[in-house]
Amino acid sequence: MDQFYPAGVDSCDGAPAADGFFRIAAATPKIRVADVEGNARAVLACVQAAHAAGAGALVLPELCLTGYTCGDLFQNRTLVAACERALAWLLDETRELPLLFTMGLPVAAGGALYNCAAVCCAGTLLGLTVKANLPNYGEFYEQRWFEPAPQDAMLANFAGFENVPLAKSIVYRCADPDMEAVAVGVEICEDLWVAAPPSVGMALEGDATIILNPSASDEVIGKAAYRRDLVRGQSARLYCAYAYADAGEGESTTDLVFAGENLIAENGSLLARTPLMSCDMARADVDLDRLTAERRRSNTWKKPVFPQSDLTFVDFSFTDATSRQDGAVPAPRLMRSALEIDRVFPRAPFVPADHGDLAERCEEIFSLQAAGLKTRLAHTGTKHAVIGLSGGLDSTLALLVTVRAFDALGLPREGITAVSMPGFGTTGRTKGNAQMLAEALGVDFREVPIHAAVEQHFQDIDHDPAVQDVTYENSQARERTQILMDIANQSGGFVIGTGDLSELALGWATYNGDHMSMYGVNASVPKTLVRHLVRYAADVFGGDIEATLLDILDTPVSPELLPPTGEGEIAQKTEDLVGPYELHDFFLYHLLRFGFTPGKILRMAYRSFEGAYDERTIWSWLRVFYRRFFAQQFKRSCLPDGPKVGSVTLSPRGDWRMPSDASSSLWLTQIDALEPNVK
Repeated sequence: MDQFYPAGVDSCDGAPAADGFFRIAAATPKIRVADVEGNARAVLACVQAAHAAGAGALVLPELCLTGYTCGDLFQNRTLVAACERALAWLLDETRELPLLFTMGLPVAAGGALYNCAAVCCAGTLLGLTVKANLPNYGEFYEQRWFEPAPQDAMLANFAGFENVPLAKSIVYRCADPDMEAVAVGVEICEDLWVAAPPSVGMALEGDATIILNPSASDEVIGKAAYRRDLVRGQSARLYCAYAYADAGEGESTTDLVFAGENLIAENGSLLARTPLMSCDMARADVDLDRLTAERRRSNTWKKPVFPQSDLTFVDFSFTDATSRQDGAVPAPRLMRSALEIDRVFPRAPFVPADHGDLAERCEEIFSLQAAGLKTRLAHTGTKHAVIGLSGGLDSTLALLVTVRAFDALGLPREGITAVSMPGFGTTGRTKGNAQMLAEALGVDFREVPIHAAVEQHFQDIDHDPAVQDVTYENSQARERTQILMDIANQSGGFVIGTGDLSELALGWATYNGDHMSMYGVNASVPKTLVRHLVRYAADVFGGDIEATLLDILDTPVSPELLPPTGEGEIAQKTEDLVGPYELHDFFLYHLLRFGFTPGKILRMAYRSFEGAYDERTIWSWLRVFYRRFFAQQFKRSCLPDGPKVGSVTLSPRGDWRMPSDASSSLWLTQIDALEPNVK
């Protein structure tokens, strides 16, 4: 092949890029109790609005065609017959709309009356999902009118369609090309609130990635928060997207008030929510690709040993069957790329957006890091620790963690030796900050210049010090590690590693230099989070320590291996060499956490960093990231121990097992094919 991936696409067939994003909506029509004709028109307006908004699936409230609060009118034949006619009318009106939607109504079948959600798409009645759990407590008395879902699936002739599945657990699977990830299950209101919701079987056994819940949940104090927790929790437990539509305006207020709160969650995160009493439409682009990845990586998320016998499958298309046969209407493109959606991806996925959550997260991370080190110190009986303190972010964080671990063990801080090892690139600013911080924290501080030792080493290996190449740089890093190891031997202690997760991903460490230690406390903390941890510590300490930490935060990230400028400033800035850490951490998170393709990560980055970097800059650093990530695996294959604090780590004994000789060509070829046209 001349080119494995055609330019601008992610697949061999030349199809436009689709990143697995699918738009779903939850809406509350404004109804009148028992006004079936008027309610059908309100339902149609919601369906049309969802289609206009680009949604592929829409959930509407429970019994929205009649109103949930009809009471004994549900047993009236006139009302029930009107619902069947109204559904037939709705199906005819929506036959050209590529949208799957639910519509709640009572259905008489087999001598019983059922509380159903009619699932419709492109003018076809796909199925009638029946409510399985009928509440009959408190303000609810559904068993007065309805029967729970039949034990075995039934076939019903309804609204002009024959042999329509009628059951409690139906999975609606899209048969259109490249849409196999769209598998929809429906459960109704109370079905979510019970101990074993039907959605569990639909997701586990039926592979449903989207659960729709038509509901009529009346509003009382405290219920909204609990409802949101239920929806979030079920989406997390099932690795699914969960859309919940609530009854609202128009229901009878004789005894109850319905707030019309509509919710959409994905894997534990609430993506969209409408205000109480608003009856607005919630919509969100859910990432089915991400959900599939989560299910694959979690080997405890398995299908049950004994499959559920009550599961029914219905295959559907987003286009009308007649149109498909004629070939006049192609399957709609409802799977979207990251550039076509409303969703915003955080620039710093490792960092909570909320300041309150961030402070709590920082405290938790400090506690985890310190707990890991505390256990290692106690296990080995070690009462001394040695840290190379450069005045930079990583060594500062490592020192703060070590101080906390010593305090927790009741060990004197003088047992911590912070070593400043000025070399050819050390500036007065970083050296001064290292000393001030060590003295303020009450740890032992030593200064061991490395100039003479490295110069002697240059003579030993016959290296010209005027040649400031990788040998010039790495000789300093290895000399520093030798000093730290030997001081640790003198004191009967061990060396605390300072390298962070971002550096490990890029291989930005000298092999057997700063790459090596006895325990790496920062090994699973990315650079973007290191900054927040140090800032959090500044807020906690206050005073002189705060001032020093803030100046360290303001110092450019640098290994300080090349001589400073004539003005004594740092000449070697890491991000000028390997790229912005905020970009690399973004790439790293989505590669390791979800296994996304380079194309998807690139488009997500374009969206997230719009206005901060141009497309070519993002593309260029993505290429650097993949090239370095693959080439530098050999450094990660022999890492020292270190505590895991987040969901993304690179420990060769834990989360990341990769051969050091894996080829990057497949990924780089795809990236090259996506090179922006603008130079």
